[in-house]
Order: sequence, then structure tokens, then C-alpha cells
Amino acid sequence: MQYKFKILFLVCVFASLGFSQTKTDSISSTTKVGDSIIDGKSIVNGKIIPAEQDTLDIKNLKDHPEAAELDQKWLEELYSNSLYDTIYKSVSELTYEPIDYPELSTDTLKARLARLNARTPFNVEYNPSLESVIKRYLKHRRTSLERLMGLSHFYFPMFEAEFDNHNIPLEMKYLSIVESALKPKARSRVGATGLWQFMFGTGKEYGLDVSSYVDERSDPISSTTAAAKYLSRLYRIFGDWDLALAAYNSGPGNVNKAIRRSGGYKNYWNIRPNLPRETAGYVPAFLATMYIFEYAEEHGFKPERPPFQMIQTDTVHVKQMITLDQVSETTGVKIEELQFLNPSYKLDIIPKIEGKTYVLRLPREAIGVFTSNEEKIYAFAKAEFDKREKPLPQLFNADTKIRYRVKSGDYLGKIARRYGVRVSQIKRWNGLRNNNLRIGQRLTIYPRKPVVDSKPKAPKTTVNTKGKRTYVVKSGDTLWSISQKFSGVSIQNLKDWNDISGSKLKIGMTLIVSE
Repeated sequence: MQYKFKILFLVCVFASLGFSQTKTDSISSTTKVGDSIIDGKSIVNGKIIPAEQDTLDIKNLKDHPEAAELDQKWLEELYSNSLYDTIYKSVSELTYEPIDYPELSTDTLKARLARLNARTPFNVEYNPSLESVIKRYLKHRRTSLERLMGLSHFYFPMFEAEFDNHNIPLEMKYLSIVESALKPKARSRVGATGLWQFMFGTGKEYGLDVSSYVDERSDPISSTTAAAKYLSRLYRIFGDWDLALAAYNSGPGNVNKAIRRSGGYKNYWNIRPNLPRETAGYVPAFLATMYIFEYAEEHGFKPERPPFQMIQTDTVHVKQMITLDQVSETTGVKIEELQFLNPSYKLDIIPKIEGKTYVLRLPREAIGVFTSNEEKIYAFAKAEFDKREKPLPQLFNADTKIRYRVKSGDYLGKIARRYGVRVSQIKRWNGLRNNNLRIGQRLTIYPRKPVVDSKPKAPKTTVNTKGKRTYVVKSGDTLWSISQKFSGVSIQNLKDWNDISGSKLKIGMTLIVSE
């Protein structure tokens, strides 16, 4: 009897466990899945709104499936200067105080630098200043370095090919990170432009086409060829790659002055105290970047390898004037992808000029679409250009004009899709020469489709400074000078946090200087 009672008891226990598991499953089925974290922000799949096809009712020509979309982080890099601002600020304000970073011992660093020194023509010997820069980058710039490592998978193969053609050390590819943070349209405060930061005159001297339509300083291959020629010339002068790097940044004249003032020394570290402040931090930043990229795995970096590789693209010679909008319409490639792959076309227009050859870079799958239907595509482009002879396209009516205020996160492709128009049209209506927008900027748009804002118009809001670090503007302050007072703060940060669209400041104005 007691034995039967035990069996009955066990059956009841198992049954209750079964009901309990069923209950747990039913609860877990309501849990959201697919969430991810990107740069500290939670992205929920269920809330993603698919972008509308940028089209004017022309049926896309078919040949192969559409190329994979670029990762969202790439689009952010295309329209944001924040990473470039951070890189530039870190080089110009580099300090050399000891950094507490126990994950990397001095002995380990010395051994790794010795191995790196043995396989490169640069002077990568250990010194306390270089150790300080390396540890500072590892401690404070991990996120931005991982983003740059992801972008490098696209750019570095073409850099290496050009440097190999001109007998330049392949490690020179890391210079592009110090110069531009791998942003093709990066522009410094003095006008240096592109991945390799050429001034207008220097770019012309080395064969780069700079006109109203085209700026080859932003073309990855053309600008890298020019950089290789310039670096080769500097090396012939100085016979030392470290000094060639310093001369690339500040000019041969400043390097020669530093050599004289140091008493004739020619080792970069000996003349560094006599170089301009920015150049003094230039070579250490380059060597620190080289070390971190070469030993990324040892330091646990896990960059997201982009789905879009250089080898997955190809070029085609353009036979007639055409816009990137028109290419997007006929091939189905997103306008943002085309802008990323063709950054040298300032107005998103590829011109046809006698005596010059311009190329269009496309995903390989779209090359077949374009070349198989060239006559139709060029005929479509010509018809579109013919319409533009009128003051306004027939499709638009002056009575439907709206004024759009640019918000944080906006870019031209996104706004164009919202109103069913083209990027090139928005640029033409507003006299824009590039894709850069400012928060608060007003745009004139003639929408193809009405956009009803369900939210009532809110009164103008003021910046809430409660609980945040602030700064009161003084006489002589600028956004740049204020950003330099606070570590890790860029000009764009100040504009975003304080809802500033321009660059003018008022004395006594209170600014938020932290998130």
C-alpha cells in the first residue's frame, strides 16, 4: 500500500512539472526577440519602418537581384562628421601623461613594438610618450576604433593596391585614419578635403580634378594615387618615412626648421619639440593607430565586418551626363549606396566633358543591369534633363511649396523619400552644392505626395539644462574653442545638445556640454 502511494505521489509531481513548463513557455513566447545594441542605443526590430522606394513611377530594369543594402552604421558615417571631429581633436590636443591601463604591461608593449619595428620601415621603437598615446587610445577610443576597423575592410584593399604600385609602405594606409577617419568628404577648418586631406592647390598639382561638378580629392582611388606620389616625393627629400609623415602634415619647410632648431637632429622624436603642435601629435597618433590595428585581436577588438566589400563593386565609363538619382531609378540601387560608392560627385551629377573620362562605381549585380540597358538609361536621363529646362518641373506646383525644418538624424535621401521627390531636386531648389545639412536648416520642397503630420504643432521648446553639465559663453568663445575645453566633445555634439543650427553664439548663453 505504501509502495502504491509513493508511485502515485511521483506521478503527481511529474504532472505538476509538466504544467509548470507549459506555463513558462507561454510567458516566454511574449518576450520580444531580435533586439540589438548599436553604439549604446537599443534597436528593436519591430519598430523599424522600411524606407519607401525612391521612384517616379518608372519600372526598374531587371538583370540580377538588387545588391545588399549597406549597414546602417555606414549611412551614419556618410552623413556625420562626429568621428572626424573626434579624430582631429585627439591629434591636435594629444598629451603624454602616463595612463593607467593594466591590461597592457610595458614589457608586453615593448616586445610587440619590437616585432612591429622589425617588419616596417617606420621607427616604432618604444618610448614613454608612444606608450601613453597607445594606452590612451585603448582606454578611451575603443568604440570609434571598432567602427573604423569595420570601414577599413572597404577602403584598405584599394589603398594597398595603389601604394604597392608606387612602392610606398603598405602600413601607410593607417595614415588615412589619422587624416580623415576614413570619411571621403571630410573637410578641415582650412579647406583640406578628402580621405588624404589635400588642399586645393596641392590636389591640382598632383592631378586631382576639382571643379563645380567633381572633387577627386574625395575619390578613394584618385586621391590615394596622389597621396602616394606626394609621399614618394617627400621620402626622396628626407630619406626617412617618419619625417615624410611629418612633412605631409605640416609641409617640408616646417620640418626643415625643426631640424635646424634641434641642432641638426633628423630623428622625428628628437625634433618633435620644435614642430607645430598638431604635427607633434601626428606621428605618435599614426604609430599608435598602426599598433592597435596590427594587434586588434590581442586587445579583444571585434569590429563588425561590413556586408559590402570593395571586391563586390565594379566601374563603368559614363557616356552621357547622368545623375545618381537617375541611376538609382533605373538600377534599383539605393541613392545612399551610390553616394557612398561615388563620393567625388559634388552635386550627385556625373558630367560628360570632352577630353575627360568619368566612371560610375556600382555593386557588381547592378553592373549587369546598367550595361545591358545603357541606351534606355541614357534616354531616360536625357528626357529628365529636358524637363529641367522649365522653371519648375510640370509635376510640381508652386502653390504646394512647403518649408521643411531639418531635424537630428535627417539626411537628403530620407527627406526625399518622405516627400516622394529626388535628392537632386531638393539640392536644386535650395542651391545646395553638397549633401551636408544642419539641424534647424530650412528647406524648400515641392512634394509629390502630401504628408499629414498627425501631431499638433508644438510651441518652441527651450533646452532643458537640469542635471547636465553646462558652460556660460564668454567674449571671444566659439563652438570650436568651447569643444576643446571638454574632453570628447565635438562641435556637432554642442549643436545637437543645444539645438543650434548655425555657429553664432551670444555672450552669457548657457550651453550643455555633456550628454
